[in-house]
Amino acid sequence: MKFLVIGLGSMGKRRVRNLLALGHQGSVAGFDPREDRRAEAKKYEIELYDNFEEALNEFKPDAFLISTPPNLHMHYAFIAQQNDIHCFIEASVVDAEKILELAQMVKSQKLVMAPSCTMRYYPMPMKIKELINSDAIGKVLNYNYQTGQYLPDWHPWEKIEEFYVSNPDTGGCREIVPFELTWLNDIFGDSKPLACVRRKLTDMNANIDDIYHCILEYPNNVIGNLCVEVVSRPKATREIRVLGTEGEIVYSADSNELRYINTSMNEWERISFETGTVESGYINPEEPYINEVRAYVDAIIDVQNAKPSSYPNTLEDDYKILHTLYKLEDISEGRDDLSR
Repeated sequence: MKFLVIGLGSMGKRRVRNLLALGHQGSVAGFDPREDRRAEAKKYEIELYDNFEEALNEFKPDAFLISTPPNLHMHYAFIAQQNDIHCFIEASVVDAEKILELAQMVKSQKLVMAPSCTMRYYPMPMKIKELINSDAIGKVLNYNYQTGQYLPDWHPWEKIEEFYVSNPDTGGCREIVPFELTWLNDIFGDSKPLACVRRKLTDMNANIDDIYHCILEYPNNVIGNLCVEVVSRPKATREIRVLGTEGEIVYSADSNELRYINTSMNEWERISFETGTVESGYINPEEPYINEVRAYVDAIIDVQNAKPSSYPNTLEDDYKILHTLYKLEDISEGRDDLSR
């Protein structure tokens, strides 16, 4: 199986490393029109292309991994569909209707169109899901979750105005809300927006809202308070507290420790997670991303063997979550009576 990584920025290079870690040496190529990014990717000893048509026709990939800015995701995804090529797509924030159109078009094809859901492969969400499914804290009532990192620290090697997260349509906060909802909804169910406040609080050189406060309702009368921001410095923030009828679950990335307690316990049960392998210039470990790409490749093998795709996220799931984002934004502007 041959893989073409489209876009060789920080995430594209990570996806190249993921594939090589899974043993696909000699079967990976990369495309990026930027010479500097191709130069950075030379160390991985893969075929590199500056022309997409050449990459498509000469390398003849079986699968795309699309790691471009979000506004280009569907451009390459539709090319994959037209050429019967499997396709992995990084987290999207725009083009919801095109995503739905693509989902409908591929129903008659044996293709795996896999939207990213990286957080489902992190140990913290996996453990929270396990504890909730085992009734460790009784019926879930509420969660409070905050996540963020100062936006200029995302890519300190480039000017923020040259990075797509400074664009209002693909802004840092706006992108991360659906990214986080992908795993939160997996645990708590489909979310219904109740309230949203978003603002630009800092003087960073980006015309975007740098904080979103969202209140969501889930099945069984569960309420979620989600805060996504790009202002936390000098360290990133990731903290969650889940309250249940019989106990609670708490996690903070500061200690990378999850703890939980219930009414039958005298003390907190504490679980420390390994840091993992962190590549130079990155803050997140490689292992969750490797496991996600492994799941994507396994899903392709399933489909090739006439089995249903085992990948846990779908284009339809992506579409629903993006509409949750749009509804939250409508509410924040007093347009909650509008449908999108």
